[in-house]
Amino acid sequence: MTQSKRRTGAVMIGCIAGLSLVLTACGTDDAGNGDNAAAEEADENGDPADDPSDCAAYEQYGDLSGTTVHVYTSIVAPEDTAHIESYRPFEECTGATIDYEGSGEFEAQLTVRVRGGNAPDIAYFPQPGLLETVVNDTDAVQPLDGTLAEEYTAEYFAEDWKELGTVDGTFYASPIGANVKSFVWYSPDMFADAGYEIPETWDDMIALSDQIVADGGKPWCAGIGSGDATGWPATDWMEDVMLRMHGPDVYDQWMTHEIPFNDPQVAEVLAAVGDILKNDDYVNGGLGDVTSIAATEFQAAGLPILDGNCWMHRQASFYQANFDEAGATVAPDGDVYAFYLPPMSEEFGNPVLGGGEFAAAFNDRPEVQAFQAFLASPEWANLKAAEGNWISANTGLDPANVDTEINRLSVEILQDPETIFRFDASDLMPGEVGAGTFWTEMTNWIANDKPDNEVLDAIENSWP
Repeated sequence: MTQSKRRTGAVMIGCIAGLSLVLTACGTDDAGNGDNAAAEEADENGDPADDPSDCAAYEQYGDLSGTTVHVYTSIVAPEDTAHIESYRPFEECTGATIDYEGSGEFEAQLTVRVRGGNAPDIAYFPQPGLLETVVNDTDAVQPLDGTLAEEYTAEYFAEDWKELGTVDGTFYASPIGANVKSFVWYSPDMFADAGYEIPETWDDMIALSDQIVADGGKPWCAGIGSGDATGWPATDWMEDVMLRMHGPDVYDQWMTHEIPFNDPQVAEVLAAVGDILKNDDYVNGGLGDVTSIAATEFQAAGLPILDGNCWMHRQASFYQANFDEAGATVAPDGDVYAFYLPPMSEEFGNPVLGGGEFAAAFNDRPEVQAFQAFLASPEWANLKAAEGNWISANTGLDPANVDTEINRLSVEILQDPETIFRFDASDLMPGEVGAGTFWTEMTNWIANDKPDNEVLDAIENSWP
């Protein structure tokens, strides 16, 4: 299988004119109470997300009483609860039952289940590259051309999002959730007490890291453990640095294999990532040495910030759920917050890395088609956002239903046509690479100190 040339990774192209390096969002008061205000405004306005008893929007799906739709995803606790809750209006209004199954082994098990005759009705693909692999290898994914899900996708998502769910000209997977990855989590209180400032450039961030070391601390904590998907957080580091060091054009060439994976420009990126992740002075605060990064589950990797054992953790907007689970207050004046991962040069501005999920069906029963359309609808986007810590590029999403300042800023970034946005490259690469050797070789790079050139050569040699 070869990577479809239609994919450029450019969901939106342009330049960020004034992205604040300290994350702030519209509609918040000086005390950082914008989250509650947004929720109260949604209640006062009678948003449909708060009134699931209104079934008018669900009449088009018909009476689905007695049917069950099995949904299989990579989204596990604590993020899964909000998904399950967001399906309730669909269940109540149509009579269908949604059977949700989240698995940390999703990427490895999905194809096995499909080939074994145990395919789910709907799967959430976090990697369009994996979608392409499953479509070509199993011929089991149902096309969406001419369906209500396609109609909603065309109406509420930018064309490039539909393209990400398209393989060889056929539309298979509707976009659902999204995330922005170019964030660094930190403790505002710790920074204030130490007199540290939010870095505005990459050099500033490295200088801050050196200062933290000089002051007796460990600047970074990290973890790339994720079951069968172990290694993906390290690929995010590579992608963010590629955007900052060489810009979106080279990023696209790397993602589509127009330049080889062991190209000198890619080697330069891996070396820069290694300057942080494989620096014994920098990592792994509160968790161990460099090798502990490979053994630390990503969900726990940023939590040492709360104990003062590390100072910074690069991870996406969705990581807030793990701080929430730990009982931390996420706010500019709270226990933890985030700042934009700084740029490396003025030439490439403030690029943003992101990702998302796409819903694909393995059955065309009426209830399955109805639920897939629901997932592409503005009704579900607002319901899911109201459940907390979730965003989408769905233009029908009302920002008043987005629960946190970081998530509202992420929605603004996703919907801003001036944003230099690139979809996660590993998610767009062929499954053998993006969800295969890229993950495993980055893990070997950390866990076994495999040399940079051997890592890149191994990934290059695996490209189909």
